Amino acid sequence: MTTPPRSPAAGLQGARCSGCSVALYPADVTCPRCGGAAQPLALHGEGTLWTWTVQRYAPKSPPYQEPPGGFRPFALGYVELVDGVRVAAVLDVDDLDDVRIGMPLTVTAGDGVPRARPNAPTGANSPREEGP
Repeated sequence: MTTPPRSPAAGLQGARCSGCSVALYPADVTCPRCGGAAQPLALHGEGTLWTWTVQRYAPKSPPYQEPPGGFRPFALGYVELVDGVRVAAVLDVDDLDDVRIGMPLTVTAGDGVPRARPNAPTGANSPREEGP
């Protein structure tokens, strides 16, 4: 039995075009750039935050299900992976004020939207902190 490609157990499953070498996420059998065949590619997940925003209101329901304790604002962003593809992900950070473009993140597959966590503690080496 194979693992479904969008399952968290499968990791981040992308594809790479055999014609123009563009990386894709999510995986597809055809390249959106040149129309060539794309081959499966397990993405590494490491990258940097390309851009982000804060979701300050609850998404429409369904499919959104409010968590216990109610809705809390959360960050969403595009992470540019070392594989050369940008992946939309929920940013799992402790403090929304610590989110910075260029911060190193690791993206993992999750139920639904991928999740990204900082590689270093949030706030560490932040550009707004003053040195000694």
